[in-house]
This record gives sequence, structure tokens and C-alpha cells, in this order.
Amino acid sequence: MADEISARESALRKLPLPYSLALRLRDAGVAPEIVGEYIGVEEAALEGVYRIAEAKLSAAATWSMSSISN
Repeated sequence: MADEISARESALRKLPLPYSLALRLRDAGVAPEIVGEYIGVEEAALEGVYRIAEAKLSAAATWSMSSISN
């Protein structure tokens, strides 16, 4: 159904915009220097941003799943 969204998309929507945008752009294959420009960080810092974003995404997904089951 068109109104349904994936668990990943739902979790991405819960993240602060810079983290969500960084993951979305990376997943789309956008060059790291462009991702850095969009979110306002140096390219050298992107790996750290991705790690934080993935951790937040995991937490958001876990929270979503636990709130559904309650």
C-alpha cells in the first residue's frame, strides 16, 4: 500500500535532519564531499557523522518496534 512506509523510513523520519539527510544521501550514492556540504561538516568528519547517525537510526528503529508491540 502506498501509505505504508518501511521500518527504516519510519526510523529515518525520527532522526534530526542532518543525520537523516547524511544517511539518505550516502544511500543514494552521493559523493562524500557533497554530503559534507549539505550537512555542513568537513568530509573528514563524515565517518563519525555516519556512525552517530546509524546509532540514532538503530535506537529509533528499536523504539518504534517497542512502541508498536506495547
